[in-house]
Amino acid sequence: MSDRIRIGNCSGFYGDRLSAMHEMLSGGPLDVLTGDYLAELTMLILGRDQMRDPNLGYAKTFVRQVEESLALALEQGVRIVANAGGLNPAGLAARLAEVARGLGLDPTIAYVEGDNLADRAAELGWDGALTANAYLGGFEIAQALDECADIVVTGRVTDASLVVGPAIWWHGWSRSAYSEIAGAIVAGHVIECGTQATGGNFSGFLGLARDAAPLGFPIAEIAADGSSVITKHRGTAGAVTVDTVTSQLLYEIQGTTYLNPDANLDLTSIRLRQDGEDRVAIGPVAGGAPPERLKVCVNTLGGFRNQMEFVLVGLDIEEKAAWVRAQLEAALDPRPEVVEWSLGGMPTPDADTEEAASALLRCVVQDPCADTVGRAFSSAAVALALGSYPGFTMTTTPGPASAYGIYRAEYVDRSAVHPAVVMVR
Repeated sequence: MSDRIRIGNCSGFYGDRLSAMHEMLSGGPLDVLTGDYLAELTMLILGRDQMRDPNLGYAKTFVRQVEESLALALEQGVRIVANAGGLNPAGLAARLAEVARGLGLDPTIAYVEGDNLADRAAELGWDGALTANAYLGGFEIAQALDECADIVVTGRVTDASLVVGPAIWWHGWSRSAYSEIAGAIVAGHVIECGTQATGGNFSGFLGLARDAAPLGFPIAEIAADGSSVITKHRGTAGAVTVDTVTSQLLYEIQGTTYLNPDANLDLTSIRLRQDGEDRVAIGPVAGGAPPERLKVCVNTLGGFRNQMEFVLVGLDIEEKAAWVRAQLEAALDPRPEVVEWSLGGMPTPDADTEEAASALLRCVVQDPCADTVGRAFSSAAVALALGSYPGFTMTTTPGPASAYGIYRAEYVDRSAVHPAVVMVR
């Protein structure tokens, strides 16, 4: 093994560019390719998937990517690590094994389990939980790689753990190597959101080449002391600069200490340096012991919601809005638990187009009962069409209610969580 591990990323969310896995594998040398597919909302989406079909609960797009790229990954000796297992890493591992057999390939697949606490949610005081998943660290990923897994899929690990695990495996760090692990947490945090590290969602975008070429995905080269270099494959679009890396470093950060399951990172210890074109060096950082409790992502079904949007054109916008609001609210029987109105920007005086002369009035309703905010609500709005303000127009049509979820963070003692690695031979 070389003194640095090269870890690329090919996904920042469930729905990211499908071709990215193949692009990263064919674009240059890598040791490990990671993919981040999970967010709090994603866990809710996967929970609803699993309500319809217990065999689901994982990121289906990952299966398509692996089917296209597995042969190339095995040929190059690149390990794949992803949290695409979501609520069902065992199901994803079985599906990947089936896909591999269909391709005439025989990879070693592993999955990490133990994060899913939904069956124990009531016992832990989280009544009504649809999903409840503890954020795990990287040591189980490292174990799977040490046992020669070609693909490792997990459930809810922290985003950075996808990089921390391979770095632990490569460098043989102990559980008390807090500063080294903290360095990998920095690198993992920078590349976890894919092209946000190479110019995506970057406020300094005017300094980038802005053409149709898709931005390249990032790579972290991590040394034994935890220091790293952030880069990307040569010839790909975007840029890796101190500014783009700083922008991503500050993403979702709320204080000077970044808590993770394997170590705490002192964010004030981070130093960045441009180390050549599209190369940013991150020096060794300070880390400490991780917290005693693990964070848990809990999603519950909150009820049902619907919305209708009215177009108000021309003069007397506020008066038109007040009238239709009074009419619709009087027609709501029963009245939804939540009725919220919002009026968009006012029209431009003497506007040249109808759009510029318009304002949008939106009504959003929520209720535990689907019928209350279903067609009973949306049809009541449409029924006003010929008996309300002049120029009555809507952007929405009558439709049923849709379910919505509520996310909250909980915490659990480490002793209550039992992560494990399962090898699929």
